[in-house]
Formats: sequence, structure tokens, C-alpha cells
Amino acid sequence: MSSGDRPRRPTVSDVAAEAGVSRGTVSRYLNGGHWVSPEAEAAVAAAIRKTGYRINPHARSLATQRTNSVAFLLTESFERLFEDPNFARLMRGTSAALAERDVSLVFILAGSDVERRRARDFITQGHVDGVLLVSSHAGEPGLIEEIHRAGVPIIACGIPLGFERKLGWVAADDATGAREMTAHLRSLGRARIATIAGPRDTSGGIQRLTGFREELGEAFDPDLVEHGDYSRRSGRAAMAALLEREPGIDAVFAANDLMAAGALAELAERGIAVPGQIAVGGFDDAAVAAETTPTLTTMRQPFDRISQEMVRLLLEVIAGGIPAKITLPTDLVVRDSA
Repeated sequence: MSSGDRPRRPTVSDVAAEAGVSRGTVSRYLNGGHWVSPEAEAAVAAAIRKTGYRINPHARSLATQRTNSVAFLLTESFERLFEDPNFARLMRGTSAALAERDVSLVFILAGSDVERRRARDFITQGHVDGVLLVSSHAGEPGLIEEIHRAGVPIIACGIPLGFERKLGWVAADDATGAREMTAHLRSLGRARIATIAGPRDTSGGIQRLTGFREELGEAFDPDLVEHGDYSRRSGRAAMAALLEREPGIDAVFAANDLMAAGALAELAERGIAVPGQIAVGGFDDAAVAAETTPTLTTMRQPFDRISQEMVRLLLEVIAGGIPAKITLPTDLVVRDSA
């Protein structure tokens, strides 16, 4: 086939014509979406898919002095990466949202001191244009501070403790969701409601315990609180500790579904009927919630929306925008456990 026979490569003008917007709007969308309305974003995204438009990444990198890639920075251990399905959901969602804009995702695991040093060096030496920060902990070594001080844009998943005013973030409404789950358990006539709270150094762990406590008010009993690390193992251990200390428990709210699954396993081994004797609620609506016996009543986090908003906010900051903060609602999903 001669060069004259090759199909013409779609251009920005083709995308603009298909979307019914200006070339400038398409360019702003391709460079992070700054000052582009949600309606125009949707129209341009659809037009790109229809026309088959592809950005020339080498040309854009030379023109913008950008790498056209962002980091997915997970500050957890290797084991937690594979145990917690939420990380995979967030990575899949952010990768898909970035792919629509021809931006690559670089996964970086930083659960140890050595990994944190490597992550800091890689990110601050200009290998990525920005960072999607997942699962930050209060009091961690200064990785986040060093990245922020280097001027690298960061958007966090969840409220980044200690950096609430410095960074943009997208978070589920953890406190309200916990209140709603606790209210649901109370509506079933349960009076001795315990909680398996998340880690004390994470915003989700703090906010979900806060919501639980606020909903109970004067009925809150600190003896009915055990903390876990969001793992199934910790949920089972916490359930055992609660039962040993307070055998009259008639409901338990676990701050994530994996800990709820661990609690259900402990209750099953002891021959305690769920929900007959003890009702169990979780948080996340992870895949495990539909696989437990009985199936798990939980609060659904909008992971797809969280992923999309994280990408949108990060690309806006990369393009020069001001970091924004978004809180998204959760939804009660009633199944068999409560």
C-alpha cells in the first residue's frame, strides 16, 4: 500500500467536529480537562472513541515537557496488595480513566523504608507528572511531604491525614456511611452493638469509628470497640476478643468487608447464628460481601466514581489548577447478615 492509500489519521479537528465543540475545548480536555464542562468532557470522550483519535505521545511530551504518565502510589505491604480487593478496583478504574486520555499509569508499591526511598527518588526525579496516592497513614516517614515539597501534583484516595489542607483528595463519606450502617443495625432491634474499627492512623478508620460513635450517642460503650488492620485475620481476632469480653453482643459493624468476613468465620466456628444471634454489617461492598455465608450487608463505596474523580482532579492540577476536595456518598446494601 502506498502512502497515498493509507487511511488518514484522525485529527483534533475531527474530534471537535464530531463532538460539536471547539478545537480549544478538545485540547483542554486532552491536557487535563481544565475549564471543560462535564457535558463537553462526555462529548469529547465519545468523539475520541468514535473517530479513533490517538495522541502522538512523543510529540506531546516534547511540547509540554511532560512524561504523559502518573504514578499509582500504594503505601502498603506486598501482602496487603493481594489481600485487599479494593486496591485492584481503584487501580483498574484509574487506569481506565487515564487510558481515555492516553496517559499511562505506573504502579509503585511503597510499604517498606527501602521501597519508600525508591518511590521518592523515582517520583521527584521527574519520571511521572503526578501521583495518585492510595492508602496513606498518619505518621508515616516523610515520603508524601518530600513529594509535595518537590512540587509534584498529588491527589489522594481518602483524606490524607496531616495533609488535609495541602493536597487534593477524593473520599467516600465514611462517617455518614458508618452512621447509616449503625442506624440499620439499631432498626433491627439490636442494643449491644460492637464495632471492629479500622486502623487508628487512617482517615477511613477514624471516620467510620466516629460515625459509629455519633449514631450510638450515650449508648456508645468503648468496651465494644476492637481495632483491626482491615485484614480478614484481624477481623476474626477482633471478633474473638469482643466475644470473650462481652458475650451479650447482638450486632457488630466491621469497618471493611474483609474484617466482616473474618468475624463471620469466627462466629460460624463458635456456632453463633447470623443474623439470629448476632447481626453483622460491613463496609465497601467488595466482592467478598456476596460470597460469605450468610451474604454480607454492607455500605457500598462508589469505587468507579472515586477512580474517575481522582484522575480528573490530578490532571487538572497537572494542568495548573488548584487541588480540589470531593466527598462522595455511600449506599446501604442489605443482604442476609443483617
